[in-house]
Amino acid sequence: MPPTQVRTVTLVTGSARGLGLAIARHLRDRGDCVHVCWRSENECAQALRDEFGERAHRADLLSPEDVEALVAGVTNAEGRIDHLVHAVGEYVSGPAAEASPEDLRRMWRSNTESAFLLMNATRSALRSARGRAVFFGCSGLEGFRARRITAIYASAKSALRTLVRAWALEEAPHGVTVNMVSPGHMPHDDAHPDTLDTDRLEKIPAGRPGTPDDIAQAVAHLCSTAAEYTTGTDLLVTGGWML
Repeated sequence: MPPTQVRTVTLVTGSARGLGLAIARHLRDRGDCVHVCWRSENECAQALRDEFGERAHRADLLSPEDVEALVAGVTNAEGRIDHLVHAVGEYVSGPAAEASPEDLRRMWRSNTESAFLLMNATRSALRSARGRAVFFGCSGLEGFRARRITAIYASAKSALRTLVRAWALEEAPHGVTVNMVSPGHMPHDDAHPDTLDTDRLEKIPAGRPGTPDDIAQAVAHLCSTAAEYTTGTDLLVTGGWML
């Protein structure tokens, strides 16, 4: 008899809606055993449970206890975690001069601290699997351009980018790749109004806005054997925006 094929186990956070949900569905459709999670009880959470069944988990990713329980739940069920896709990160718009200390704390906790906790919790499993970790950035981090309305958000993503590069360096000897994927303007039902601005969309060099499938395919590439020699990168999925 042929040997039993072991399915790739992928944990996708921020997967109750939007780009995270598109990624979870794309990876599931390619054959991954995908686990998803939600934070707040609402219609999206119920739909996620209906679609993913026992592979849907509730977790507050700013709680170290919840993060540890989430990772333990996946590893107990599947025996492994091959890939981590962290699609979590709140967004705030507006000039830095109008931002509050709470805005700054919220952006850093949601975008940076949650990633830090999850990487710590999954590190052992990823090393055992020689796996992949993918985190979400935002367009324009490479050039560190000044921001008129997203400085607080971009500061948190810039900090995350620094961590991603450090993790990539630390995990390389263990066969783990750590990368960032940075979406451009990708209109969808849960997108922030900033990404729906017609004037901005018309200025995208590629001639069209992005789609959730564009980002899902990029993440799938980073979570594949084709990208086993790619680590510490920020993959821009922007259609040339902010070049």
